[in-house]
Amino acid sequence: MDAAKTKHLSGELDAYAHWFVEPDPAAGGHLLAVTLFAEFGDTAWLAREVTATFLRGAGAGELVDDAQLVVSELVANVVNHTFPDRHLARPGGYRRIDVTFKKYPKWVFMGVSDEDSTPPLLPVGETFPAALAGELSEAVLPNNGRGLLISQRLATSVWWSPEERGGKTVWCRFDLDQPGAYSA
Repeated sequence: MDAAKTKHLSGELDAYAHWFVEPDPAAGGHLLAVTLFAEFGDTAWLAREVTATFLRGAGAGELVDDAQLVVSELVANVVNHTFPDRHLARPGGYRRIDVTFKKYPKWVFMGVSDEDSTPPLLPVGETFPAALAGELSEAVLPNNGRGLLISQRLATSVWWSPEERGGKTVWCRFDLDQPGAYSA
């Protein structure tokens, strides 16, 4: 394995190890968790505002635009496509959305949790190459799955994990050690 691949793999393993632990404030880490409800009309707006407030407060303001779009897409997926697992559903209750932010000196992790254990369909690649789509890109995009595709394009990494109590979390990671990688 060449040196570039070894360095990349080392960075991925380091980020993966940090994903599991709470950030240490003394080392420049920040953590925020907020609960929203799918049935409220301003859920996506509130998620975007919390994202911007957290990132600016944590010194990662350069990520605000991309992270707001990603969190908006993930929250919209919960609002539009999830149904709570039977044991988590409450008659007359609201669908819970937990949004978690973890910031380390080199990464920001964002997680959007819901009460539906159905795995998300993470896109593997483009439906059509951009050169083939040309002016018809709107016409050839799939009817669903665009939010996760957008998330994969803007974040360094996107994955999901099942929750012990039921439900799942879709995680995104943004690398902070890539200057100019994100729009401001």
